Amino acid sequence: MGRQALWTAIAATLRGEIGTGRYRPGDKLPTEADLAQRFGVNRHTVRRALAALAEDGLTHARRGAGVFVAARPTDYPIGRRVRFHQNLRAAGQTPEKNLLLAETRAADPREAAALDLPPGAPVHVYEGVSLADGAPIALFRSVFPADRLPGLLKALTETRSVTAALARAGVADYTRASTRLTAKLASPTQALHLALREGAPILRTVAINVDAQGRPVEYGHTWFAGDRVSLVVTPD
Repeated sequence: MGRQALWTAIAATLRGEIGTGRYRPGDKLPTEADLAQRFGVNRHTVRRALAALAEDGLTHARRGAGVFVAARPTDYPIGRRVRFHQNLRAAGQTPEKNLLLAETRAADPREAAALDLPPGAPVHVYEGVSLADGAPIALFRSVFPADRLPGLLKALTETRSVTAALARAGVADYTRASTRLTAKLASPTQALHLALREGAPILRTVAINVDAQGRPVEYGHTWFAGDRVSLVVTPD
């Protein structure tokens, strides 16, 4: 048998074992070395089979931890109040955020318009990866008015929570003024961060949050892994 037939057969076997429940959502698959020994092949062949499972959305890799069976999509409510940590805990999952960027810079024209700021006004930019039970489910970029919220960037890096950081900055509550949802295909960088294949379907939301006085406090973009999150639009 050629190498392609071997990795295809290995992928089919593992796919069947996942389907019958031998490996359940959240379970860790055997290591590449263990699978290579089981099937009598080299690790390159096993790696190709595992890549095929990941491309099908059946598994995801956690750096330094191994390959895990993908859980069922997480229901993520999009309504008047959208709270990442609260949403995931309500779904029985553990929320986490990995920080990629935290900086203060001049707003671009679109950011300034969304936040009702003068052109080039300073803004805080907060970017990262959102995880559920250790698996990446979304990339995010949030932009905040820096002059109104001078200490926010420090609070964001310390808490990794927009709600907690805004509370420290004196914004006790905020609500969603608008959300725009668009289907996209993952770019190479997005695919890398979300452990997806390039071109995999993702869902992008563009949102504006406002404080109790109706003033914009956050302009956010989020790119959700399409096979791991179900966005639920609520009527509130």
